[in-house]
Amino acid sequence: MLPNIGMPEMVLILVVALIIFGPGKLPQVGKSLGKTIREFRTSSRETFGDVTDTVKEVKEDLHGARSSLEIVKTEDESAPSAKS
Repeated sequence: MLPNIGMPEMVLILVVALIIFGPGKLPQVGKSLGKTIREFRTSSRETFGDVTDTVKEVKEDLHGARSSLEIVKTEDESAPSAKS
């Protein structure tokens, strides 16, 4: 999923960020990035939570339908056949 980032890569990213944003703005950029990631996680949990609930409902409905089908199937097998 995520790439493995080691210490040399982290130092390089930090140096580039310092050059681009400067030492005064870097804490604000980090704070904004943290808020953005937090909001993304929250919204994705809400979205995927709804999907998970829907999947559970569908599975329950499918299980109920299979049970009903098995009951009908056993009733058909136990009924005498009317072959002429």
